[in-house]
Amino acid sequence: MIEYNYLGAFVVGLMGAAHCFGMCGGLIGAFSTNLPQRPGNQLANQLSFLLSYNLGRVISYTIAGALVGGSTAALGHMFAIDNYLLYLRFFAGIMMVLTGLYIAQIWFGIVYIETIGKGLWKLLHPLTKRLLPIKHPSQAVIAGMVWGWLPCGLVYSTLTWSVASGSALDGGLIMFAFGLGTLPALLSAGLAAKKLASWVQKKAVRLLSGLLLVSFGLQTIYVAIQQL
Repeated sequence: MIEYNYLGAFVVGLMGAAHCFGMCGGLIGAFSTNLPQRPGNQLANQLSFLLSYNLGRVISYTIAGALVGGSTAALGHMFAIDNYLLYLRFFAGIMMVLTGLYIAQIWFGIVYIETIGKGLWKLLHPLTKRLLPIKHPSQAVIAGMVWGWLPCGLVYSTLTWSVASGSALDGGLIMFAFGLGTLPALLSAGLAAKKLASWVQKKAVRLLSGLLLVSFGLQTIYVAIQQL
């Protein structure tokens, strides 16, 4: 397990803010404008619902990471495949490079990966209507868990790192780090606080962050090749 995958996953979540706004910003905006009115501080009320929603989303990411990481480990033990993790890490390194190019706004092909999850989302989408209107934070957690499966190229790309980890624990932690990285952008979308969003979308910041991920990916590929 390459420890900087946690940092890389966090950077993907944080610097993928523009993509997050496109995929989930509208959902959170609609969600935040239809929250129930309660006595007391309205900002605190709104924040409690938004945090609950995003908690559910991060829980889904973590579960997905643990499932794919654990499945890889189980398959490796069942079939005694030699060097399978090294091949998976080689592939994960490639995906890390492609994700870095996307964040740096050099190449945008990663978004086509979103088509993989459209079938699953068609099955889950009707559940979102049943969860509305959301009246309690506990309902917001459940809604967030459902919306956490919305097709997203950045999520799928980061999931390949969980696959390559060969561990349910590491796979879950990688996706947890990714989820934490997405929080500032999506919380700011709900609270209409755009300063962070504008900062992470600056060309120089995105370029440097993307190239950092590309360097992580290239090192991952190099280490995997050296060990094969």
